[in-house]
Amino acid sequence: MRKRKYETIAIHAGQDPDPTTGAVVTPIYATSTYAQEAPGKTVYEYSRTDNPTRTALQTALGELEGVGDGGGAVATASGMAAVALLGYLHKPGDHVVIPNDAYGGTYRFIARVLGEQGVEWTVVDQTDLVAVEKALRPETTWVLAETPTNPLLRVVDIAAIAGLAHAGGARLVVDNTFATSYLQQPLALGADMSLYSTTKYVGGHSDVVGGALVTDDAELLEQLRFYQNAAGPVPGPFDVYLTLRGLKTLAVRMDRHCANARTIAEFLTGHQAVGEVFFPGLESHPQHELAATQMADFGGMISFRTKAGPDVAEKVVARTELFFLAESLGGVESLIEVPALMTHMSVAGTDLEVPADLVRLSVGIEHVDDLIEDLDQALSG
Repeated sequence: MRKRKYETIAIHAGQDPDPTTGAVVTPIYATSTYAQEAPGKTVYEYSRTDNPTRTALQTALGELEGVGDGGGAVATASGMAAVALLGYLHKPGDHVVIPNDAYGGTYRFIARVLGEQGVEWTVVDQTDLVAVEKALRPETTWVLAETPTNPLLRVVDIAAIAGLAHAGGARLVVDNTFATSYLQQPLALGADMSLYSTTKYVGGHSDVVGGALVTDDAELLEQLRFYQNAAGPVPGPFDVYLTLRGLKTLAVRMDRHCANARTIAEFLTGHQAVGEVFFPGLESHPQHELAATQMADFGGMISFRTKAGPDVAEKVVARTELFFLAESLGGVESLIEVPALMTHMSVAGTDLEVPADLVRLSVGIEHVDDLIEDLDQALSG
């Protein structure tokens, strides 16, 4: 059988009609335990270990990244639960390399949790491959990359960094939340693991919190599943159901997110109140050519700096009507925020500090003309 296309896999992988009722939608298995034919003779035993609804989501996420025999996905209770699960793979004395433009929550976990447990880290601009290579140590276990990054939308060369990491005996995990597996396939480019906050584009409707790790390494997958069962950062079946429902329309939503973002980025570059615009789809973006090679499209996230400084940034985000002033991203509705005061407060005073006049947009799927009109009035007010 020929390999099916992404849109088809998202709807069908792991989601056959229910064998008992014929239901075409995967049921919500709201149960904590399962009857066994005999002691230990059962497919499922306890829903912390696994649950049929969760299995369907994990199967779909794995197939969407083309994992081979033995590979797969682990669905978690949040994106940070996925990061924390990755943390269980580390021991005191290990070293990790992280980007200088990482999500604030990821940095906080590495610095305040892993750091206090004896894990060391180095912050580096991962668009500089020489700097990445210099940051690697004999005790480096993982390189954590984001691409595009949050919130400055930098793009890093996944294949090149994977090569550097592997040459040094380390592994590469790519936070693929902004791009999603629809636009970018980290495992195919050499990464050992993809990390997601499925709260964002995968769920897509701002109504569920979740996360996931995907790998084609059978041994690594077994480790992750052991630690998840031992520590318990699992999603409930209703959360998984909502995520699975969102996944079915991911491709069509991402097409609109990308199209709207391209148009809005072009509008912002010509606006008198806007300074630098950060969007990989612009030819002026320093990694535009890399993004065009590595991604199927450029995503739905844009950041920009206001010309008149932080005070204006705060006023702009307070004046929008369609763009809701809120944290998070990736939903069907458009969101706007000031990262320095909201999602990235935890990196203030560090090497990851973001500009105070930076505004981040999560471009939704509303009509783009309405979104541009909203931004124009907010910037011109």
